[in-house]
Amino acid sequence: MRHSSGGRPPYARHVTRRQVLGTAAAGALAGPVAAPDARAASAPRVRTGFDRLAESGYALLDGDRIGVVTNPTGVTTDLRHVVDVLHADRRVDLRAVFGPEHGFRGTAQAGGSEPTGTDPATGLPVHDIHGKRGRELADLFVRAGVDTVVFDIQDVGARFYTYVWTLYDCLIATALADLRTVVLDRPNPITGRGAHGPVLERPFASGVGRELVAQAHGMTAAELALLFNAAYVPAAAGRPARLDTVPMSGWRRGDLFADTGLPWVPPSPNIPTPDTALAYAGTCLLEGTTLSEGRGTTRPFELVGAEGIDHRWAAALNALDLPGVRFREAYAVPAFSKFQGRTIGGVQLHVHDPRAFEPVRAGIALLVTAKQLWPGFAWRPDRWIDRLAGTASVRTMTDAGAPVDDIVAAWQPGLEEFRALREEHLLYG
Repeated sequence: MRHSSGGRPPYARHVTRRQVLGTAAAGALAGPVAAPDARAASAPRVRTGFDRLAESGYALLDGDRIGVVTNPTGVTTDLRHVVDVLHADRRVDLRAVFGPEHGFRGTAQAGGSEPTGTDPATGLPVHDIHGKRGRELADLFVRAGVDTVVFDIQDVGARFYTYVWTLYDCLIATALADLRTVVLDRPNPITGRGAHGPVLERPFASGVGRELVAQAHGMTAAELALLFNAAYVPAAAGRPARLDTVPMSGWRRGDLFADTGLPWVPPSPNIPTPDTALAYAGTCLLEGTTLSEGRGTTRPFELVGAEGIDHRWAAALNALDLPGVRFREAYAVPAFSKFQGRTIGGVQLHVHDPRAFEPVRAGIALLVTAKQLWPGFAWRPDRWIDRLAGTASVRTMTDAGAPVDDIVAAWQPGLEEFRALREEHLLYG
């Protein structure tokens, strides 16, 4: 059994640089540094959790039967997939792969997944776990014959992006089955400087937000795992999970993804670039309306609109003088999703200062101004907006004609509580 470290909850720890690399290797790193060669000069500044685990010879996995929860983003710095790397290494007993929403190979659209099958490259069984949770997921892990579930997926920093809730469900399932979870960390691509936006209220819990987390949480997957395991998993599973986290090296909380030097792999079909991820943390709120959030265009979540919208929307948005962004009048014909094959008018977000840009505030501004200007504005009849925002106040205050600043002010008390909880589980300065 692995023991807790410091003030961490029972069965939870994060693994330090020295523990991953081994005492001798860590000591060597502290000694004189040789002149860099050309390859070293081009190496990414950030080393992911997987990179650091591999440097240790996979010591943390020694003797265990391993299953990996991952997707196309689970790659090394030289773009080899971690499943291929682990499968080829005799030191690792890799037994199974588990695919989240969009699937292990990332081919499925939003809300979909890939069926259970066999990976043709390795011959490993690939299990579809999208939508599975609790005892059902625990039993699947047991049937797969694994002792340790390794999680290695690139998140995008928004509460309603489902991979962090797959992580949450894995923690509960491994706690129920008395298995172990190892989280290999990757950057938050929209920085980890702070938390922003409304915090989920429990009546609005769903697959796009199970627990009380801010819309833009400002945390990495490993940090969220520690938070979930301390605050929420014990109530759901009767005890915390046995959890190890392998942090990155070289990552700073103010880093955008471009600062890391790591290769970007689209984490889902409609997040093609880090720019998309930055906008998505706010513009995904349009999914809860009759407007197009840009699916089916060449710039999903950056180019948004609807039939009948014209230049007045861009003018109204630019008049708000939101930090770090300008809005360009734009038109498109979505190839699928809302308004498929029809011309929509709207705006494209041009983020000229990503460190000043506030995506959640921008998302609220899009809702408020669209309702003011477009007669066709309506919420989805299933009130999906309340699930995305995690609260009914965004919808009700927008309907009441509240300005952007008042809507943002309404969620500040809950946000301050989340920030205090978040602070207890941060791994990076």
